[in-house]
Amino acid sequence: MKSSHKPTNSFDNLLSKAKNFCAYQERAHQEVKEKLLSLGATRKEADEIIIVLIEENFLNEQRFAIVFAGGKFRTKGWGKIKITYELKIKSVSTQCITKALSEIDADDYQMTLEQSAYNKWNTLDASESHNSRKAKTAKYLQQKGFEFELIMQAINKLSR
Repeated sequence: MKSSHKPTNSFDNLLSKAKNFCAYQERAHQEVKEKLLSLGATRKEADEIIIVLIEENFLNEQRFAIVFAGGKFRTKGWGKIKITYELKIKSVSTQCITKALSEIDADDYQMTLEQSAYNKWNTLDASESHNSRKAKTAKYLQQKGFEFELIMQAINKLSR
């Protein structure tokens, strides 16, 4: 007869599960710690396993930040402000965030911003006032995490 309580995982079992979790995709340290705790690891065990994962290169905060930033930029068209915010939520260091953002090509970034501005501008009713369209486009781009100065430059370029 099986007991109803959750079996405690051994250190090696937890380490194996953590390695599989990290091998599947890049992970933030915090994400791995939460996963280990949900599997029944103590905080001490979770910290020890994270050290092993770092030593064996299953876990690398810099690599995670670069993959995350590049992915969100390419797939969702996020700007640097939103990417920074999301990485901070994942407890990624400022140093790693700065490095990850520097990996985003400046020309691609500008092109993505301008394309997003153009697309939004053209979804708005042409009978709306010019200022209303500018405001709505700016708000949309700010929600995507682009910098205000760059947004204004893109909108001014559009509205010429």
